[in-house]
Amino acid sequence: MQTYENVDAAELLQKSKVPLEIVETEEDMYYHMAMDMLSHITANNKQDKRTVFVVPVGPIGQYKKLVWLCGRDRISLKNVWFITMDDYLLPNGKAIPQDHPLSFEGFMNSQFYEKMDPGLTVPVHQRIFPRPGREHEIGEQIEKLGGVDVCYGGMGINGHIAFNEPPEPGDTISDEEFAALSCRVLDISRETRTINAVTGAGGYIDFIPQRCVTIGMKEILSARKIRLYLNRLWQSGIVRKAVLGEVTRFVPASFCQRHADARFVLVRHTANSPLNQLR
Repeated sequence: MQTYENVDAAELLQKSKVPLEIVETEEDMYYHMAMDMLSHITANNKQDKRTVFVVPVGPIGQYKKLVWLCGRDRISLKNVWFITMDDYLLPNGKAIPQDHPLSFEGFMNSQFYEKMDPGLTVPVHQRIFPRPGREHEIGEQIEKLGGVDVCYGGMGINGHIAFNEPPEPGDTISDEEFAALSCRVLDISRETRTINAVTGAGGYIDFIPQRCVTIGMKEILSARKIRLYLNRLWQSGIVRKAVLGEVTRFVPASFCQRHADARFVLVRHTANSPLNQLR
């Protein structure tokens, strides 16, 4: 099996099968993401066209920047649809309450939509969230809106985008079948629960739910543009597998290699060789 731990940032940029961009700091990355969103919004607003985004809760720093930029320049989000890509579920399969500290819907409402000037913010009916038992509505909504302009996201330690976890040993799904998966409910892998506990729950893995609802690779790959933003030290290894290795369901982000307009933006420490993290 090919390994990539000795690939430095320069070689990564040169050999990547997905266009890459490196920024120096996390703050740079958040501004980059906010400005990219803003560029699409303002261009479409000028033409009186809607803007449709699929967005993550992780990374999250871009939302504060977007609130500030829109307020400063009086940019309206009244014609923008935000489709949040995933969320945790309770053990009984119901949506996690919005007042739960891990609720993605709660975060988007309290830290983004409600932080904006009421005259500029996204209308309530244009704030779309995947719902357990109503998974089909995401694809229907996207089709009704005429497709997604940009799918924004991060990347999990196992290469997932949203919560599209790689197949477990024994699963018989093919690459083509995996790429065609749509919005659904599924189990969260132990790897994901562990790293999410480290980054979002002080290492307390018992606090991280075991189930989720997520848009599928079908919705992600059908977006006209894909923009992934990577700021974690631990993403240094998996991004190399995603952009240098083969396209495979075992590294879901690798499917971006086949997309006509995908781009990854990395913070410098993420672009550096995994071995650099040991020094």
